[in-house]
Amino acid sequence: VQLVESGGELVQPGGSLRLSCAASGFTFSSYDMNWYRQAPGKERELVAGISSTGGSTNYADSVKGRFTISRDNAKNTVYLQMNSLKPEDTAVYYCNAARLTLFRTYAYWGQGTQVTVSS
Repeated sequence: VQLVESGGELVQPGGSLRLSCAASGFTFSSYDMNWYRQAPGKERELVAGISSTGGSTNYADSVKGRFTISRDNAKNTVYLQMNSLKPEDTAVYYCNAARLTLFRTYAYWGQGTQVTVSS
């Protein structure tokens, strides 16, 4: 199983970035996908999530209206479009795949990609 994030970089406040997470080694279309982030000295927090079919999304209040999560099941990839970035969005962003069954929870994590918002 692999989740490989990309797209993180240094960006000025007000700028935009698009993160990608390429998945392999599992049935991508059967998993909900999430983006988490962790800033220095803070706990990891859920930023956005999307259901396995893409029909349902959810966002942290802090990013609503600025971030958009999407997925392409044909390409086994999930995206996070981030607009109007703020310094407080600075963090390592992690891709997460999750699937709950009656007997077990499956969860996989990527290695993270650094997003720095600074002038």
